[in-house]
Amino acid sequence: MGSLLGLVVSVASAAPATWSHYGGDAGGTRYSSASQITRDNVDDLEVAWRYSTGEMARRGKDLIANSSTQTTPIIAAGNLVFCTPFNRVIALDPATGQERWVFDPGYKLDQTMPFQYNCRGVSQWLDPEAADGAACKLRLLMGASNGRVYAIDARTGKACAGFGDGGSVGVTWDRPSRWKGEVKFASAPLVVNGLVVLGSFVMDNLRTDAPPGTVFALDARSGELRWRFDPIPRDPADPAYATWADDSALRTGAANVWSTMVADPDLILIYAPVGSASPDFWGGERKGDNLYSSSLVALDASTGKVRWHFQMIHHDIWDYDVSSPPLLVNLRKDGKVIPAVVQNTKQGFVFVLDRTTGEPVFGVEERPAAQGALPGEWLSPTQPWPVKPEPLVPTSLSPDEAWGFTFWDRGKCRDLISSLRSEGIFTPPTTGAGTLLVPGNAGGANWGGPGYDPRRQLMVINLNRVPQVVQLIPRKDIPGVTGITLENGKDIAAQEGTPYGVHRYWLLSPWGAPCVKPPWGELVAVDLADGEIRWRVPLGSIEDQLPISFEWNLGTPNLGGPVVTAGGLVFIAATMDNVIRAFDLESGEMLWRDELPAGGQATPVTYEAAGRQFLVMVTGHHMWFQSPAGDEVVAWALPKR
Repeated sequence: MGSLLGLVVSVASAAPATWSHYGGDAGGTRYSSASQITRDNVDDLEVAWRYSTGEMARRGKDLIANSSTQTTPIIAAGNLVFCTPFNRVIALDPATGQERWVFDPGYKLDQTMPFQYNCRGVSQWLDPEAADGAACKLRLLMGASNGRVYAIDARTGKACAGFGDGGSVGVTWDRPSRWKGEVKFASAPLVVNGLVVLGSFVMDNLRTDAPPGTVFALDARSGELRWRFDPIPRDPADPAYATWADDSALRTGAANVWSTMVADPDLILIYAPVGSASPDFWGGERKGDNLYSSSLVALDASTGKVRWHFQMIHHDIWDYDVSSPPLLVNLRKDGKVIPAVVQNTKQGFVFVLDRTTGEPVFGVEERPAAQGALPGEWLSPTQPWPVKPEPLVPTSLSPDEAWGFTFWDRGKCRDLISSLRSEGIFTPPTTGAGTLLVPGNAGGANWGGPGYDPRRQLMVINLNRVPQVVQLIPRKDIPGVTGITLENGKDIAAQEGTPYGVHRYWLLSPWGAPCVKPPWGELVAVDLADGEIRWRVPLGSIEDQLPISFEWNLGTPNLGGPVVTAGGLVFIAATMDNVIRAFDLESGEMLWRDELPAGGQATPVTYEAAGRQFLVMVTGHHMWFQSPAGDEVVAWALPKR
């Protein structure tokens, strides 16, 4: 066993200092063995090069405003490759930032609102049967906003003619969209065993019979469909069908895998984080636990069949989803090596499961959940809670815990909290003043996911700590509302097919600050060997919101993820102040920061090229945060010697 433990560590430390997958490696660890940049010299980092994608000049104001830059580059064929929100794929020299080629799918950008143009990344596949030097032996694969999948030669940027129809394949969902963009691809595909596997993005809260959250597996060489998996069981013979009362599985949609999947090629298993069923905040039309929604599902990569599943929210009516990418690790615990999959959630829970069987490593308890829903709703009497680690964010809020800069705004926050139904993390949504969601449906953890240091067995993850209010509005009070509509100053989502529309907003004081004690965004390190929290620090400064700008690290809401390096550092942007930072992996101390030219709601990468370690960040507008628009890629490195 000792030799096996040494092998686990040595393999991790010998990992190439590159970035070949969206999550850094096949397990999604976001770990780099690059160690040129250290705690001692990180403050010497300087901008090495910049590159503009040209999207600001190419697209009109409306298109930029309706997009989000969330892409994470990869290294493929010696190029730094990434996609823009409009699915243009760009390859740069990783050492200089010089453009090498651009692929533009050229589809019409005519998706209608509500929508969000977005591309989180591309993936690569090496064709073992193609001759060396053949076109598309190494190809890039991308799912796009128009519902097509593209294959591109990684060396030249040309379409792979043998893939589908001239280099792209269109897929068909079993229920049609009402408008272009209601269902699409946004996250980087998963490539495993010669397949390219894609989950679906489905617009939230618009209708009960939304398009299904189908997972598609295509042959990576030909583009032919090999299998498809619908997380809602439509076959009455499936045991999971019984968890959807009154045949509601036949009528409901979504339960989609909109985040990033990972795979264990040795076990031939795909780990799919599945979101909530439609609509998000009313489940009276889908009574029951609703498997496989809001679950981590292990699929046979060859067939798409369910091998095991673990549901993390029964009958999700809070939009808690399972949105964070799974993390595959080999845990050294009690003299054994446990092949584990770690799933972070919006509730701030961390589920550590044996990735072979789905059994909890630290234990999970079914605890009583708040009851007393509106007539017609159904509630699970219990919800799963991990025994360890402890929840990473608060799971309740009382009026006495209200926070403010002064007695006046604190009192206003106390009154607001007192007016809301608030019985902890699983309080059912209601009408009137509404229900307090602690945490909100933005997290806890969100799609950015964690980073992981295999030597220390330390997981680092960024969290949101600003609660939300959800208010159900009777249909009679919003006649004619469809889609998402501004009604009496409120953005109301229709939730068609239910008795209620829904309005959501942040829990803020009259001055616009959160009504909870800072930090409002955090970076947290968890020891996965024992489930204990090692450190936690605020993530983000509110300096841009102050009349006199100065750094005040109270934390901000954040979207994006961290990178962990063998140099003992954590790099992360993600925050509303549009700053990239470096933290000491051992202590959480912030060691370096630099301002970004535009929004930084994405995940950076680090790699070695031409003898130097580079840190690279793609910046741009983010629709949710209304961050500054831009289209620059920025690279940092230590000064040349």
